[in-house]
Amino acid sequence: MSDAASVAPLRLAVFASGGGTNFQSMLDAIDAGRLDASVALCVSNTASAGALDRAETHAIPTAVLDPTAYDGAAYARTVLDTLAGHDVTFIALAGYLRKIPAAVVDAFRGRMVNIHPALLPAFGGKGMYGRRVHEAVIAYGVQWTGATVHLVDEQYDTGPIVLQRPVPVRFDDTPDTLAARVLKVEHAIYPEALQLFAENRVRLDGRRVQILPPTDDATE
Repeated sequence: MSDAASVAPLRLAVFASGGGTNFQSMLDAIDAGRLDASVALCVSNTASAGALDRAETHAIPTAVLDPTAYDGAAYARTVLDTLAGHDVTFIALAGYLRKIPAAVVDAFRGRMVNIHPALLPAFGGKGMYGRRVHEAVIAYGVQWTGATVHLVDEQYDTGPIVLQRPVPVRFDDTPDTLAARVLKVEHAIYPEALQLFAENRVRLDGRRVQILPPTDDATE
């Protein structure tokens, strides 16, 4: 059974724990007319996240929600109430280093995506983020890595894959040089993936994602 996994227009909540360069790629794509979305909210688990500064520069509302400050289901309720208060219809995780509560995943199923700096299912899972991923890629000796945009489910990096793009691993690569090349690809494909949802072109059949051809409205 096929099920449309898309929302248009997108009112995004971007979750980020760090500097937010993927968040910036979304803002740039929106400004350039390549992404039909607005960012309604930026959420972080830490008040020092650079992503919050980027949001404030663009007059985007922010929320700092630290899961360690809540007991039990209170954190999930707070997240959902915050999202509802800003009329959020879609969530993009951009370097967010906390697990999303199951209740939030369920409420936004098919409407929440993440980007991972490798070709999933390789080099994913709990604890595999940032530099750790690139160190593991080089240590294992693979010749190709890349970036993956995937739908979010209840586990780390296991949701259906929406877009992937490969990046070659050079013999003289360090984790830093490899990370820099992968990041460029992340900045390219994340807005592309979000635009597919904005154009209602993502269809989910079990774990398989089909990208539908553009409609006349999407190409005008």
